[in-house]
Amino acid sequence: MTGTDPTGSAAPRTPLRVGLVGYGLAGSVFHAPLIAASGDLTLAAVTTRDPERAAGARAAHPGVRVAASPEELWADGPEGLDLVVVASPNKTHVAVATAALEAGLPVVVDKPLAGTATEARALAALAEERGLLLSVFQNRRWDNDFRTLRGLLAEGALGEVQRFESRFERWRPRPKGGWRESGAPEEIGGLLYDLGSHVVDQALVLFGPVVTVYAESDVRRPGAEADDDTFLALTHAGGVRSHLYVSATAAQLGPRFRVLGRDAGFVKYGLDPQEAALREGLRPVPGAAWGEEPEELWGRLGAGESPLTGGGVPVASLPGDYPAYYAAVAAALRGTGENPVTAHEAAAALDVLAAARRSAREGVTVTL
Repeated sequence: MTGTDPTGSAAPRTPLRVGLVGYGLAGSVFHAPLIAASGDLTLAAVTTRDPERAAGARAAHPGVRVAASPEELWADGPEGLDLVVVASPNKTHVAVATAALEAGLPVVVDKPLAGTATEARALAALAEERGLLLSVFQNRRWDNDFRTLRGLLAEGALGEVQRFESRFERWRPRPKGGWRESGAPEEIGGLLYDLGSHVVDQALVLFGPVVTVYAESDVRRPGAEADDDTFLALTHAGGVRSHLYVSATAAQLGPRFRVLGRDAGFVKYGLDPQEAALREGLRPVPGAAWGEEPEELWGRLGAGESPLTGGGVPVASLPGDYPAYYAAVAAALRGTGENPVTAHEAAAALDVLAAARRSAREGVTVTL
């Protein structure tokens, strides 16, 4: 909303003040740049105990306050900040989000929201009790390929969808270490809860609730502690079957999407370009091109022949749009829009991930 000065002209609204918990990969590469790029948000403070990261935050975001602990951020409650973003390690998500909500502050949490659906629903209940926004950063809903596919499905271009294949594969034959690859249960590491959070969320958005889950999960790399090669087969209540792959050991990468319908199929190779751009230090600028890819990377729509041998027709990729997530969060905080990703949606995905873990461990198909 905008204010009006005595002359009747519109006055710019004051940006909402954001405190960012954590300045590692998620905080420095994804959240901080997207918050700073928003015209309706300002990065007011970050927390990190690492002197190098603190210096990096000050250099990238002049004027930002650096705190040593999350509690320092919300010492003044809503008087000091308008939003807290939790981008710390997975095991801290629930505790930090709970403390921020109890301090009276709206919260965004990086995925996965929690280690279990029960914890996620408890957080949702706390936020609802306090009348506060609780949103989950499922940024890959704004990938270029996913946005393009949603458009095709809305048009009915494939006919009735029968199978949805989604791959998030990498070739990282040697573990990098760190908590994301830890086998300790409290770390919530491994690809199932990391990349799996994305592919499961996308399947649920596209095709709705899941009734059965089958999974195979392996630790392939020498020295690895957590799952690094996992497959999930989901049956949706509407009849669509989703086959989802997440891997760090894929020597040859498959298509990001292969979607088979009664009338046609859609195949798309390659990852959305936004993460690579953010890692390179590029930033979204209002009015400038962002998230676009060249025509040779567009997916193809058709039937009867492989796209690799010329089958189908190219479908122009919609631009990726991670900035849209924080624009939606700002609108929700101002009462002019809806929460872009709710905690209840995150809990539904966690139900599927927990079922997948059980299925892989016990060798059974799990009914939800």
